[in-house]
Amino acid sequence: MRRTGWIAGAGLGGAAALATAALLAAQPPAKAPADSAAGKFTLASRDISPGGTIADRQVFNGFGCSGGNVSPALSWSNPPAGTKSFALLMHDPDAPSGSGWWHWVVYNIPAGVSSLPAGAGAGAGDPQKGLLPAGAVQGRTDFGAPGYGGPCPPPGRPHHYYLRLYALKVAKLEVPADATAAFIGFTVRAHSLAKAELMGLYGR
Repeated sequence: MRRTGWIAGAGLGGAAALATAALLAAQPPAKAPADSAAGKFTLASRDISPGGTIADRQVFNGFGCSGGNVSPALSWSNPPAGTKSFALLMHDPDAPSGSGWWHWVVYNIPAGVSSLPAGAGAGAGDPQKGLLPAGAVQGRTDFGAPGYGGPCPPPGRPHHYYLRLYALKVAKLEVPADATAAFIGFTVRAHSLAKAELMGLYGR
């Protein structure tokens, strides 16, 4: 009886192990993270190195600063599937305003675009205006008008300037023509699929 019981128990244990193995084999393989499957969504610039000091060419011309006020060249890669447009926001959270300072706002960048040339953020009346891709729109910044406005912090510790590119699930943002940068930023985040980020420093 003991030997028969042991054999029966072993048989049941083996059957359970085989059933478990069959169940695991039937399950679909775990999905790899999106970044490993298609590469990480990244933003880069030949004008601003990650965590580096922003050059005078990109610095604002006014408020005691005398830079070139030229928006940096940017390029990006590996946006997520389903991206229908991009939006770019440049913000200084260290500005002593209580809510930081918006330096550049661009939205409705077509999904097929993967770069912006230096100077694309030129404002109205600038000879370089027209370097943005067709359909892209510049929003009003905290300088009071659309277009790029470079760093120009008060004297003291360097400020952090974040360039954030959002991949959006809509082809066009429905925002008023005179919408504030904060309103556009809120709308951008509501439609965001992914974000790529680049940060530079500047102080005086």
